[in-house]
Amino acid sequence: MRGNTTDDQVVATPGSSRHAQVHGDETTPLLRDDSALEAANSKPITEATSDDGSDDVSSTGDGEITVVAEELSTTRLVVIFGTTWVGVFLGAIDASIIATLSAPIASEFQSLSLLSWIATAYLIANAACQPLSGRMTDIFGRGPGLVFSNVLFALGNLICGVAKNEQTMIMGRVVAGIGGGGLMSISTFLGSDLVPLRKRGVVQGLGNIFYGAGAMLGGVFGGFLNDTSSWGWRLAFLVQVPVSLVSAVLVYFLVKVPPKISNKSLISRIDFLGSFFTIAFLILLLLGLNAGGNVVSWTHPLVLTSIPLSFVMLAGFIYWESRPSNTQPIIPVRLLAHRTVFTACVTNLMCTMVTLMLTFYVPLYLIVLGHTPTQAGLYLLASPLAVCFTSIGSGLIMKATARYKALGIAVVATLVLGVAILTTCGQYTPGWIVFVALFLIGGGYGGMLTVTMVACIAAVDHSQQAVITSATYAFRSVGATVGITVASTVYQNILKSELWARFGDWPGAAEEIGRIRDDLDELNRLPIAWREGVMESFMEAFRGVWFTALAMAAVGLVAVSLMRQHKLHNTLTRSEE
Repeated sequence: MRGNTTDDQVVATPGSSRHAQVHGDETTPLLRDDSALEAANSKPITEATSDDGSDDVSSTGDGEITVVAEELSTTRLVVIFGTTWVGVFLGAIDASIIATLSAPIASEFQSLSLLSWIATAYLIANAACQPLSGRMTDIFGRGPGLVFSNVLFALGNLICGVAKNEQTMIMGRVVAGIGGGGLMSISTFLGSDLVPLRKRGVVQGLGNIFYGAGAMLGGVFGGFLNDTSSWGWRLAFLVQVPVSLVSAVLVYFLVKVPPKISNKSLISRIDFLGSFFTIAFLILLLLGLNAGGNVVSWTHPLVLTSIPLSFVMLAGFIYWESRPSNTQPIIPVRLLAHRTVFTACVTNLMCTMVTLMLTFYVPLYLIVLGHTPTQAGLYLLASPLAVCFTSIGSGLIMKATARYKALGIAVVATLVLGVAILTTCGQYTPGWIVFVALFLIGGGYGGMLTVTMVACIAAVDHSQQAVITSATYAFRSVGATVGITVASTVYQNILKSELWARFGDWPGAAEEIGRIRDDLDELNRLPIAWREGVMESFMEAFRGVWFTALAMAAVGLVAVSLMRQHKLHNTLTRSEE
């Protein structure tokens, strides 16, 4: 890796549009002329100016030089992104495929506890590795990172497809989660590497379409293969293996984005302690939140230990990453204090919490009203359908106007409106109103993903775009788990309270309430005297979830409105046009 630069390679120093010629081979030092690195080190801070005239910290000297990739033809870009988006599509499928496969998998292994762990294992591994992918691919290159991620993703799915016991199945999900995290995030880095900011939103929007399509089709795809194939659920995992390997081969030959260059050894450029704190924080937090109330009780030692320890790891991470002597952190903490970056990350956190809460509880609401799971799934198609329109639409608007702040406010306001409509839904609400609400929520979320990503990248120097992208993914991952956990807590507590308030003094109330909370089929067997009160209790519980989501969406709207408008350049070097 150290000697992979070629003669006459064009290098842009951070914060500068001036270029230097760099030569290197396997036997000579990577940089013949150290003056560029010395200049990078001597400039502790470069600045990017927002449109309102304020100066914003965008990068610090870290002893590295960022190589600005050559601007490619549209045809070459289509081939490269088409290849990488295959990985995004598969990663999204793998995350949602468990929705229909968890029950048959758990039945084959005769382990009901496996139901939550096969989803949790993928989520935790995915979330823990995404923040590292930015820094690692800065050092080793985007191409090798994508090859590595594709191979791990294929290996994980192969392990799942041939698993003979539940331990092997969970291990396969962990391996696939590590690979899937890289597939998602590195494809986003490539967009920033190869496409100028002015056009960046269009590429991000197209990538979101692949993600939305994968997330939408995952459950359907898994259920179809399970029901129609003699191999059952195993084929759903095995069929992804050859596609991932072909993608790895194509990426190896197509993706030629050069890594950052430095005189330092590869080992010295890896922030091992920062990596440990990052992984430990996310694993402990997500493990505790996923296990609490699902696998074990909230008072179980696993939860009481893992969640407090996660905050200890977070404190350690902040302390270590903010040290002046740590010039190459995994996620530069100082950049998270940047107004636009921080508010964009908070917007991602809140809007992802809202979207995941509703993705899980709107279908449950519809099933309680008497819809079949298939019918409930059809309603859910409204959200990814809207994502397709708003993701690419937001990108085209930013390309045409070079503005994103007002657009960000508009798309998050759309999400807020969708949740507000949902708060009016009750036992007798027409189905089309739910569909409209989900369409607005999905549309707002898809536009938000595109706008906040462009805002974060525009707010920092070119050299920091990968680590900041990783940070936004970390906020989304945490938001997904926290959102589901918060919704579960609100729903269960309100439902329990309402049922006991209405029926607590009735004969056999404890047994009946327990059955109602554990099995929705019990709603079809209720005594006539119970039916109206039970339905009202469920509607109150769902209404509690809707209003909680509305409050979070409002916080997201406030956060996005605090972003600053930065210049969207037409060139990769961000020079003045």
